[in-house]
Amino acid sequence: MNIPTEVDLLVVGGGINGTGIARDAAGRGLKVLLCEQHDLAQHTSSASSKLIHGGLRYLEQYEFRLVSESLGEREVLLRAAPHIVHPLRFVMPHVPELRPAWMIRAGLFLYDYLARRDTLPSSHGIDLRKAPFNSGLKAGLSKGFIYSDCWVDDARLVIANTRAAADLSATILTRTSCVAARRDGAQWRVTLQPENAAPIEIKSRALINVSGPWAKQFINKNINSQTTFGLKLVKGSHIVVPQLYAGEHAFILQNDDRRVVFVYPYEDGTLIGTTDVEHTGEPGECTASAEEIAYLCKAANRYFARALTASDVLWHYSGVRPLFDDGAKNVSNITRDYTLRVDGDAHTAPLLSVFGGKITTYRKLAEHALEKLAAWFPQMTAPWTDEAHLPGGALDGLSLARYIEQLHAPRPGIPLSYLTAIARRHGDATPTVLGNAQNLIDCGQHFGATLYEREVDYFIEREWALKADDILWRRTKCGLHIKTHQKQALVDYLHARSATPVR
Repeated sequence: MNIPTEVDLLVVGGGINGTGIARDAAGRGLKVLLCEQHDLAQHTSSASSKLIHGGLRYLEQYEFRLVSESLGEREVLLRAAPHIVHPLRFVMPHVPELRPAWMIRAGLFLYDYLARRDTLPSSHGIDLRKAPFNSGLKAGLSKGFIYSDCWVDDARLVIANTRAAADLSATILTRTSCVAARRDGAQWRVTLQPENAAPIEIKSRALINVSGPWAKQFINKNINSQTTFGLKLVKGSHIVVPQLYAGEHAFILQNDDRRVVFVYPYEDGTLIGTTDVEHTGEPGECTASAEEIAYLCKAANRYFARALTASDVLWHYSGVRPLFDDGAKNVSNITRDYTLRVDGDAHTAPLLSVFGGKITTYRKLAEHALEKLAAWFPQMTAPWTDEAHLPGGALDGLSLARYIEQLHAPRPGIPLSYLTAIARRHGDATPTVLGNAQNLIDCGQHFGATLYEREVDYFIEREWALKADDILWRRTKCGLHIKTHQKQALVDYLHARSATPVR
């Protein structure tokens, strides 16, 4: 790979906001380099609740701008990436002592009003004593409400944005830290440190700090500067348990502490989350505590007939949300909106730092970030991402199910279940992943679940995967389904295979 020594933008951070900015900027004609100290989406951006949603509960906090923007982005992302963003209906059982029915109806009316719905149905009341929404619930729950939001494969959304940026000539360096940066007039002089190589010195006209939980630490230590803005680190944990109910719908459960907990089908089980706990440890080190697991089980047990305990948890994951510290005493009430701060003037190179944000609004965040830098880049072209497909998303107007049927017709020897798994990861790139394969033998070595050699090669060559966990937990979720010896076979394969440069 030819690494440029001078760029317009150096983006530090390979999560959803950093890759979204890199994609947008590269498409506007800027020369972009993105560095990520670990793997793409290794931390917060693969540990979300995996929802593209307006944030119904934010209405109680009067965050109407955030909700409206999020609901608008819901439609944009449905169009841009229909292979990884899917409509999901949410059922809210009514518990009178928590919120009165009139309040919920009013909130859902406002939610529908703020949304620009092209495809998603509106909200209404439902009878929880009738199928299909009574599946798995305790007897006695009779009234509920249903509304629309979306599910997303969060890690693959990051990969899609990164691939788009690279296709637009951005340089992507994973496992490469930005260890030092200093201003030299109208440019930054930066030292990048790859994991297993010599340091790289580059110059950049602007520096964008999108390092998530490390954002304030990056300013203080790597740039040797100070910021008066606070960053509150809040841990969110999720658990996956055996299937609690039949159906493809989700639940949003009211809890005694006035928080809500999401429950929905996930990887043959049921996902439950999230928690809000202030995180005081290192930004990249977190795991679900026994207290958090008990909290999520208790929240589910209020509504579902099957009583959960910690022993039922098949998998759990946690992420640290880097929220802008707005002074709220309760971490659940801290705004999920984003804050952008620019340090620099007409004669000095700018530093733009991103605090907070949620996965739903990453694209608008990128637009606003580049607006902040417009004075330094008068040659930058206009915003463009609102009508553009992400890689994988150009399904020619077909539903994903119909697109998969068309993929299967000329490949009858490949099981439909496998084609479905590949298409839900790669969308319109599925034919490229499969190449001339006509059956599973043609797909090469099987590493368990829906993971075969051809796709592993694609992950390495086109998606910056280097290690087994990159593939098992971020490019896919096959880690939930394979056995120890299968993972070792993948490790051995990666070790034996000579790395092919990402194109």
